[in-house]
Amino acid sequence: MLLPYGCTKTVDHKGKTPLVQVGKDFLYKEEVVTAIPPGVSEQDSLEIADRYIRNWIDDVLLYKKAEGNIPDNDRIDELVKSYRKTLITHSYIEQIVSQEVESNISETEIENYYNKNNGIFLAREPYVKGLYIKVPKTASGVSQVRQWYKDPSERSVDRLEKYGLRNAVDYEYFYDRWRPLNEIMLRMPINETEKNRYTKEKNIEVSDTAFYYFLHVEEILGQGEVLPLEYAGKDIKEILMNTKRVEFITRMKEDLYKEASENNDIKYFNSSNE
Repeated sequence: MLLPYGCTKTVDHKGKTPLVQVGKDFLYKEEVVTAIPPGVSEQDSLEIADRYIRNWIDDVLLYKKAEGNIPDNDRIDELVKSYRKTLITHSYIEQIVSQEVESNISETEIENYYNKNNGIFLAREPYVKGLYIKVPKTASGVSQVRQWYKDPSERSVDRLEKYGLRNAVDYEYFYDRWRPLNEIMLRMPINETEKNRYTKEKNIEVSDTAFYYFLHVEEILGQGEVLPLEYAGKDIKEILMNTKRVEFITRMKEDLYKEASENNDIKYFNSSNE
């Protein structure tokens, strides 16, 4: 299947292995191999290769047929030229913006923007601070866990952390940061109907056939309240990037126009004098 087709000795294939030739166009073995997903069987590989080669031949033949029967090739050339111009300009702008804008947005800027505009960043779901632990029903000391997980004192938290290292299947301490309540509850056997009831409770204990799940909510930030900076930061960075992007592009255009004007690279023609 992957043997060269025909004689192509007079063509420089730049180290590639030709498989098919249609007119002056070549399909190479390397292209076909890349199109075959890893891990497929030999039979599937042959079928994929056959289909790829046939599609390539059909595309080339159809293009040649169309190329010879389009009366307005000049318009096609203009559209291609316009698209190429737009693509090159866009690629250049994105490259420059990435270098000049994205890397220059500091955490201080994000925090200042948040402090001035935090009223527009509202939580779409409840967030909580607290502690979560999951332990097997076969573990010893579960009765102590029931006491410790409810107590935010340093002593109880320390005991729970040490207990968790030996017995917990899952453990997370997040007294120092906000976490979406729904994400925590997804780790517990709580269905959608029960969620509304549990969102107002400080201490939650549920179980299934194998595990106990404990969640202590020390603080809660309700839906519609101001979103914490750690979650609003991503949106703020996007806002700042878009603003600076527009400013940078506008400034770059003005600088290019000024430079071209000073160098007399821009000439205006009065159509009435033609």
